Amino acid sequence: MSDQTKPANEQDYVGQIKGGLRPAMRLVVMGIIHRQAKSMVVSLSCPSQEEGEEVQEGDVGLQLTVIFPEKAVIRNSRMDGKWGTSERTLSFFPFAIGEPFKMEIVCEHQQFRVLVDGQPLCGYTHRVTQLSSLTSLHVCGDLQLTKVA
Repeated sequence: MSDQTKPANEQDYVGQIKGGLRPAMRLVVMGIIHRQAKSMVVSLSCPSQEEGEEVQEGDVGLQLTVIFPEKAVIRNSRMDGKWGTSERTLSFFPFAIGEPFKMEIVCEHQQFRVLVDGQPLCGYTHRVTQLSSLTSLHVCGDLQLTKVA
């Protein structure tokens, strides 16, 4: 299993983004990091495609994988079933074990801008350029969600 996937569990959150993403939209994920946290994943994706007997997973416009022991936030996209080159560079790591956080993903014309607790964390240039096709928000991992909007 690569660092891009995580088995589903009952704590997963999957929400629909009505009409898909568009510039000026803001998604908010709030929660509390578990005490023994290893990772959490926030992803924005397209619906799966059914081709005959096979189901092809939809493209992922942005997947943020937070790895707590490494103090890393890995960003990547999947297009046509293939993951791109991941981005890891950060100026700081904003998450603390056992503490609440507020993550905002702001969709701009050229990129996603990610803020945590009001502080800019990173930008991520759009790889999936058809923003309206990104209709699903998925959150999973070692956290207790308190709000998704």
